[in-house]
Amino acid sequence: MLNTFVVHVENKPGVLTRVASLFRRRAFNIDSLTVGRTERPEVSRMTIVVDADRDQALRVEANLYKLVNVLLVENITGKPSICRDLAIIKVSAPHNERSHILEVVNVFRARVVDFDTDSLTIEMTGSEEKIDRLLKVLRPYGILEMVRTGVVAMRRGTKVQQEAAAAAGAPSNGTATVTSDDNVSYSV
Repeated sequence: MLNTFVVHVENKPGVLTRVASLFRRRAFNIDSLTVGRTERPEVSRMTIVVDADRDQALRVEANLYKLVNVLLVENITGKPSICRDLAIIKVSAPHNERSHILEVVNVFRARVVDFDTDSLTIEMTGSEEKIDRLLKVLRPYGILEMVRTGVVAMRRGTKVQQEAAAAAGAPSNGTATVTSDDNVSYSV
């Protein structure tokens, strides 16, 4: 099962390496990893998607909290959230095919960001599934190049509610145990 973690970290050199190394040491393959600044310049936000069962996800969360520069870890899998992926796709578009491709772009609510003599570059933001469906439809035309950002995610609701809940239950750095909702403790 894919788990989506939102991790707030201090915006300092080496933090990304430490987080990625944690997953490497535990033999987890990161399906998606995005990092960016937040509204606070001293804090960065990582969205990490990893294939893990429930017990593994709890251990990952506990191990992330052990890292020095980690401020907050939240597994938002199954919680009300907004998840988006961005794709930029360059597709072969000879003149006789262009109108068909433009119709597809409109149906998927994507947009053309570059025209060339024999290609179109399309930008699409949406769920991973929606982007995968667009790619499936565009493949017969010939995908020349593609890049995807990976998932970015955010819980629904107000930030004040989320921070209050996190402050009430979030362990501090160096904590060796994380307790799940069913009062089962996992040592790390």
